Amino acid sequence: MLPELISLAVPPCCAACRAPSRHAAAAICEDCEGALPWLDAARCCTRCALPLPHAHGRCPARDAAFDVAWSAVAYTGVARELLHALKFAAARPLAAVMADQIAATVPPSLLMGLASAAGSPQASAGATLVAVPPHPVRRRIRGFDPADLLTRTLANRAGLPTALALRRRGTPSRQLGASRAIRLESDRLGFQARGAAPRRVILVDDVHTTGATLDACARVLRDAGAERVAAITWARTCDAATSVENDHPQAYHR
Repeated sequence: MLPELISLAVPPCCAACRAPSRHAAAAICEDCEGALPWLDAARCCTRCALPLPHAHGRCPARDAAFDVAWSAVAYTGVARELLHALKFAAARPLAAVMADQIAATVPPSLLMGLASAAGSPQASAGATLVAVPPHPVRRRIRGFDPADLLTRTLANRAGLPTALALRRRGTPSRQLGASRAIRLESDRLGFQARGAAPRRVILVDDVHTTGATLDACARVLRDAGAERVAAITWARTCDAATSVENDHPQAYHR
């Protein structure tokens, strides 16, 4: 009742286009939701989550410490606007929308089991969602952690446990707008395990850009005992020439 009463005085608006929403609890309008640039897992590389064929002929995650990667949408257009609204305008209800979209469209094998080195599925008993942590300074400035919010909401949707298995250390570095070469500098990303890692980990972050952050986290988790690591993000940065689909996935219903 309260959201409906508030919406009478302050009509809710879409986090992407700012158009008035017809539903009090809606964080995104139907037009923007329909314009999301969905990625088709069947046409994407399972190692780096990029659409195939690779723009430069080789998978950029061929040496990464995570085993598989997947993303729901390409980081462009409406998806970019929504992610900016979540991270920089504190549009927290978007985390629930993104978690719903991930839970409904992610390949079941990623949430229900992790592929073995030989390619056969293994039971995911003990598989745990682990959020990529921000630097504490960033979290204090922002007031919340987008990746942690997304992870906890996804855990509720998927019925999986979570763990605070990582912490950020060192001087905070700004990833947004940094070049690929700078992002991949070995001393730029400092992570530390909080103890023994779960055997099977599903790393969760809001966006997969170069993969440097996910790789750094996966390496620390492996050193702490993780046997398999999958990386799941809502968005994936793609080459400007990459073709993506704007059709609404049949599996997803708001």
